[in-house]
Amino acid sequence: MTIDDGVRVWLRRQGVEQIAHPGGNLYVHLCRVSERIAVLGCARDVQAAGLTHAAYGTDGFDVTLVDRADRAVLRDLVGADAEELVYLYGACDRGRSWQQLARTGEVSDRFTRQVRTPGETQLRSLVDLSIVNELDVIEHDPAVADRHGAYFRKLFASWAPIASEQVISDAQRVLRQ
Repeated sequence: MTIDDGVRVWLRRQGVEQIAHPGGNLYVHLCRVSERIAVLGCARDVQAAGLTHAAYGTDGFDVTLVDRADRAVLRDLVGADAEELVYLYGACDRGRSWQQLARTGEVSDRFTRQVRTPGETQLRSLVDLSIVNELDVIEHDPAVADRHGAYFRKLFASWAPIASEQVISDAQRVLRQ
C-alpha cells in the first residue's frame, strides 16, 4: 500500500464519501485536487496536502476531519511539510489574507488570530493549492463561476508572481482569461 492509499483509507474512515461537495462528495473533490496538483507538476508534499486540505476545515468549508489539537495524526499520515501546509490552508482567514497576499506574504490565522509569514516555497504551495481547489469547485459548480468568476480572475492574476506558472496557466484556461 502506498502513502496515498493509506491516506485514502483514512479519509474514507473519516466519512468523507458522505459529505456533499460540488461534483459529488468531499472524497472525490480531495482526490481531484491532489491529482490535478500532480499533473501540474507540484511537489509531492503539495499533492499530499491537496488530498487532505480539508482536514482542519477551511474558511470556506466548515467541516473538520480531525481536531487541530491532534495534528500529529495528519502529520504521521502525510509528513510534516504537507501537514503544515494543510494547517496553513485551513487556518487562512481568506477575507483578511487573500487580497493582499502577493504584496504582503502574510496569512491571518483564523484559529489563533495571529499573522503568519510563510517562506517563499510554502507561500507558493499555499497559493497553488488554493487556486487548484477553487478551480475544481468552479468546474463542478457553474454557479460559482457565474457569481465569482471575475473575483477569481482578478485574485489569481494578483497571485501570478507568487504562484507556479503552470497553475496560473491552468487558472487562465479555466477562467478563460
